[in-house]
Amino acid sequence: MRIQPRQQILGIWRSLLTACYSDGAWEWGGRGGSNSISDAEQLLCLLYPATEIDGFALDRPEHIADDVRAVLAPLGAGWRIGENIVDILEQYIDRYTEVVEVNAETKKDLPVFAAGSYLTATGGAYPTDAQRGLDVVDSYSMSLTLCLAALKFLRSFHGPIAELASRRIRDAVELAPRIQDLDARINTRLTAAMVGLVRSFVVQTVTPESAEGQAMLSMLNQTGAPDDAVVEAVWHRLERVRVRLRNDVTLSKTPGVDLYAEGLLFECGWSWSMVREAAPIDFVDMPIAETPGYAVARPYLHFTVVALDGINDLTSARTRELDLLDDQQRRLAEALQLRWDLAQRYWSAVARFGSGRWPLEDIPWRTSDGEESDYFSLSVSAVLMQDLLNREASDDDLTRAAPIFDELARRGRVISRVTEGDPARAMHTPGVHLRLFGSEELGGPMLAWTVSDYATVLLKRTLQAARLSGNMDTRDELLALAQTTMDHLDRRAFRDGPVGLWDDPCRIFGGEQILEPSWYLTERVVECLVAAARMYGEPPLRSPALVVRAMELLTEAEHLLNRELLELSERDVSSNRTALALVEQRLQRARRLIDERPGTALSLVTQALLELDELAYARSDATRSM
Repeated sequence: MRIQPRQQILGIWRSLLTACYSDGAWEWGGRGGSNSISDAEQLLCLLYPATEIDGFALDRPEHIADDVRAVLAPLGAGWRIGENIVDILEQYIDRYTEVVEVNAETKKDLPVFAAGSYLTATGGAYPTDAQRGLDVVDSYSMSLTLCLAALKFLRSFHGPIAELASRRIRDAVELAPRIQDLDARINTRLTAAMVGLVRSFVVQTVTPESAEGQAMLSMLNQTGAPDDAVVEAVWHRLERVRVRLRNDVTLSKTPGVDLYAEGLLFECGWSWSMVREAAPIDFVDMPIAETPGYAVARPYLHFTVVALDGINDLTSARTRELDLLDDQQRRLAEALQLRWDLAQRYWSAVARFGSGRWPLEDIPWRTSDGEESDYFSLSVSAVLMQDLLNREASDDDLTRAAPIFDELARRGRVISRVTEGDPARAMHTPGVHLRLFGSEELGGPMLAWTVSDYATVLLKRTLQAARLSGNMDTRDELLALAQTTMDHLDRRAFRDGPVGLWDDPCRIFGGEQILEPSWYLTERVVECLVAAARMYGEPPLRSPALVVRAMELLTEAEHLLNRELLELSERDVSSNRTALALVEQRLQRARRLIDERPGTALSLVTQALLELDELAYARSDATRSM
């Protein structure tokens, strides 16, 4: 299936409004019920493309594209579309904010990040009410992305509304202060989400002899070298990351970590929530800045990828250009960017460690707690791609990464046939269960977090790799894999009930059909389409050989043009002068495009050469007839 971001996003928007918006009311909840994460995902299906792709922008009513206007007709026309989005955002903030009365005159917003119905219990038990109120890193990361998208929309939309208000249009006069109040409340939630992410970052050190150390060495040691030699090599390879973790990470440091002792292995990333004994953040006046956490101080690959994706939105050029953050948030953003950089460097180095086979090529990946899964290999690949995307990537790395994505697609039955009793089915439905160590301290069973986004993670990272690749063969392979993965996802879209939304895995893997939309997977499909739009928005891959060929033909064409002009009389106003003027325009445009789009330049030069040859032939034919 060809990936067509515009048509497919518009199709999702049409289906979203059909499923969620009726008689002027937004219906919350999907598969598994309503919670702070699911409702944010539901909103982001609409808001993320609208704030990341210029062609979908909704903040300037007069510039909304006709096809977008037609799809969003249920929300109204013109600035009424934005007014209804403001109303939906207000509902979300009201649902997930506790308003506490400080005194008779002052009230304070306390953002709620409870994962609620997304949390399940192990061993057939049920989570307690206290456990359902736990935050997870997904809560913080998804809120981070939602708040940034909302602020981008609100601050741009406020301009035209303020203009309408100045003309005494009553509804606009009432809407302008609502936008300002909503902006402030979303800012509060953004700060809290950033604090949660800072306090969820962890560093773990282990001895090579421990069970955790042996699990790590089993991945790092791909050549059968002595453990001491591998530990020493890892120590030197990760020295810069270790020194920066020791010296630069000063805000809410992980307690009890020794980054000085030689001979220890370490790993860093995000745990499932704020870690126990995480130090308070003294410059933020919010309960989340000092509330004790429950998560163990051990990185989880899934939550590390989720955190990195959210922080990537925070550190994007678009966020900086719009100056969305206040001074307090900038300080938190600097802390998160440091952790973002160190986590990416760590996992990117670990994935490619050694001089032989990469640990990442040894599928499935084994985590430090001894768990193995193809999903973990995909998670490490995701961090590697994000790291390569943010620094100079070599074609050698991308050429080696392409077969890994292909292998993961086959093992995950994304591009290969599902067999009877296939264990790969569980990665998609119900998904990979991650045990949340520390959650049992609230007096209930140990909780689990289920991840079922294997196909969308594969698609997003494949598109990122294709965007980076400078090798045409590798890019073609990656794009072919991306299109096949999109085929897989298209087969899982609903054909009944909420048509055009996700997820209906029984169409591929069998099992019971549930006719409720999964905003978890639908939002991740939208992320993939936005990633595809970004890739298509960049200049096409240029072939050096094509540049040389185009330049050779351009040189010949310009020479022939000059010869024709030399023989043309100044008083000649015939069609020949018009034809030569057109040829000259083609060649001038070809010269401008030759570095960026050599294929287009080659086509223009070829057309100009044909026209020059026709003129030369016509002149010689006329000479023979005389």
